[in-house]
Amino acid sequence: MPVVIGHRGAPGYLPEHSRSSYLRAIAAGVDAVEPDVVPSKDGVLVVRHENEISTTTDVSSRPEFTDRRTSKTVDGERLTGWFTEDFTWPELQTLRCRERIPAIRPLSAAHDDAEPVLRLRDVLDVARQGGVGVVLEIKHAAAFARLGFDMAELAVSELRESGWADAVDALVIESFEPLVLARLRDLGIRVPLVQLIEADGAPWDLRERDGSDAATYASMLTTQGMDALADEVEGISPDKRLILAPDQWGRGQGPAAFVGAAQERGLRVFTWTCRPENAFLLPAYRRGGGRAAFGDYRGEWSVLSEAGLDGVFVDHPDLGVEFFGAVQKS
Repeated sequence: MPVVIGHRGAPGYLPEHSRSSYLRAIAAGVDAVEPDVVPSKDGVLVVRHENEISTTTDVSSRPEFTDRRTSKTVDGERLTGWFTEDFTWPELQTLRCRERIPAIRPLSAAHDDAEPVLRLRDVLDVARQGGVGVVLEIKHAAAFARLGFDMAELAVSELRESGWADAVDALVIESFEPLVLARLRDLGIRVPLVQLIEADGAPWDLRERDGSDAATYASMLTTQGMDALADEVEGISPDKRLILAPDQWGRGQGPAAFVGAAQERGLRVFTWTCRPENAFLLPAYRRGGGRAAFGDYRGEWSVLSEAGLDGVFVDHPDLGVEFFGAVQKS
């Protein structure tokens, strides 16, 4: 059975990155949970999917923070809203979590404004108490470096202070940006590192450094690319579409051959994100009822299961544990 990871907790049921979301994932039997981290103004690692927080907190309804609304460019995208790096941790603690995609997950949105934003330390404590591992994602390291935040140093400091820095069997650190992973290794981190891989494009940190010569995500999955990754990280985590390898009708033709090739090189292979709603399934697996209705997720997930993956990220932990556990036993 692949490791089942509660992606931001259990966001299929409760607002992502809330305490109750993580607790629900743990209760469902996941092996690990996945927090994303971004910095506060005073250097605290805050658990949010993005540093722009207008859709995942109640900040837009807080009159005392109206003047913090601004526009910034993050990894080439112009965003307008409220950003974690403009708030101290005591200020962020006053904010409440909200469902990011309420139109698709209205039952989760019913729990909006009930719980405060968490720090990385909070999630590490919840995971330790629940007896599960942690897959920590470092976000936008290059963008934050330009603002004076060394994300690798902040992460290593927090992990050492909390007793997780050497938790090689319970902690994995991942990022879309290879340079921050290399920085972590330079700082002496011993836990496994995983390179996240998008379906297209190139890592933003390499684009900033190398311009049009930046190595693409696709190049990472070539023979030469995987040989290089095997010397730098312990695993890869590609977008599920790369493993499903859909045809022109959106039917999964995978599993893609690179999965076995990577594992032959000693790389663990994860994928993201297993979601049952039609909105997130390949066209061939969608069914009636609209974007929020569950489609034939079992059909899509069966292709992923055939790949022999080392781990899967899920938004509905109970469904993930049930499905991937049952497939393993059959």
